[in-house]
Amino acid sequence: MSEVREQRSVAAVSCPALAATRLTLPGVMDADGRVDESRLRMHILKNGGMSPSERGLAWRFLFGMYPCSSTTLERPLLHEQLAVRYQAMKRKWQQLLPSTVQMRLNGTDAELVAAVRHFDHRQAQAQKQAQDQSEEVRDRLAFLELQAQILFERFTFELEELQEAIRIIDKDVSRTNRDLTYYLGEGSGNLLVLRDILITYAAFHPEVSYAQGMNDLCSRFLEVLDSEVDTFWSFSHYMEKFFKDFRADGLHRKIELQAALLKELDPPLYAHLATDSMESFTFCHRWLLLGFQREFEHSDALRLFEILSCDHLELISQQVDHARYQERLAQHYSTEDNLESELPAINTDFTFELFICAAILLENRESLLRCSDDVQLIQFTSSLQGTLDLNSTLNKAEQLFYNYCKRCAWGYMNGRCGGQKSKGDDFLYQLWSLFF
Repeated sequence: MSEVREQRSVAAVSCPALAATRLTLPGVMDADGRVDESRLRMHILKNGGMSPSERGLAWRFLFGMYPCSSTTLERPLLHEQLAVRYQAMKRKWQQLLPSTVQMRLNGTDAELVAAVRHFDHRQAQAQKQAQDQSEEVRDRLAFLELQAQILFERFTFELEELQEAIRIIDKDVSRTNRDLTYYLGEGSGNLLVLRDILITYAAFHPEVSYAQGMNDLCSRFLEVLDSEVDTFWSFSHYMEKFFKDFRADGLHRKIELQAALLKELDPPLYAHLATDSMESFTFCHRWLLLGFQREFEHSDALRLFEILSCDHLELISQQVDHARYQERLAQHYSTEDNLESELPAINTDFTFELFICAAILLENRESLLRCSDDVQLIQFTSSLQGTLDLNSTLNKAEQLFYNYCKRCAWGYMNGRCGGQKSKGDDFLYQLWSLFF
């Protein structure tokens, strides 16, 4: 029997109805619709991700499209403004480079030819819906469009760089994983939605433009949010923090950090993998850049991505710093000792994704030690694609992180707490409770 493939439709231009929707997570959203960001992030960490039914709305807050301080009454107006601004940005590069509006096809890719047809149908439907809007809505949008035109009026494009970015985007979009359910059937039109988002981002962020791998990253946002406008703004906010990962200096920095962490956790394995130029750690960069997108089953990769996007180490470090302060305060009032020594600082450059990477490396330690050159190393790491268990990997990474934090504080507990074991136990209990 042939496999029945689920049919998907092309993403909406925007999803205004979600702006007034409430999250049902206990204690995360107040009566006015404001979101407690720390509780949202902690919920994701402690529950191993969001439920699929609430993931789309949660990501709009998690990735900054909607400010957590915004209310249910404010967000629909904010959404209108964001939708109009995106359309103005998209229209500006399309008017400047009309030959690039349509993706160039070689005619041999039947799926892409069909994708263009589905995308054009979506565009026609969106235009009809715009014509059916009430006069009040049209007047309000016209005012917002005027504001957007003024905002972007003086923005100039670097044409040669943008045209080169579009050329690369067209190549990469066609290589995006079409086996995902999201791109099947009519959903193939989402490839053209993805293209427009990436070009608009590249056009208005010339300092970043486009780099290979962004298509896979943006595709993840589009699949979850299922909206062109919402994906653009969420992806843009994400890139504000992580754009350096797509540059050569960012790549080298990630590799250096991963090597430094592995050296601390397993010096013999580090010595086996390390070279003068750290070339044997370059495979880790692809894992880190795409959030282990290919190493885990697809739904697990989505869960991991939102976990890693919660600023895990930053959040935990705040809690650990508070616990340290409580220990210092108790010690101050319970002894007459001289000034206490400083606690070794937790290296916040060791983000949680590095501990995930380290957990994978240590789990496959014996196989890695048998690799004698980069070719064998790449072959082995490629064999891991789609085979890793997320829950097991998270448990190992959390244990590694807990042990790392414990080592940072151990000298303090032994040196300052002395026989007051309850204080040390309390400190470790607070740290442990954040994970388990």
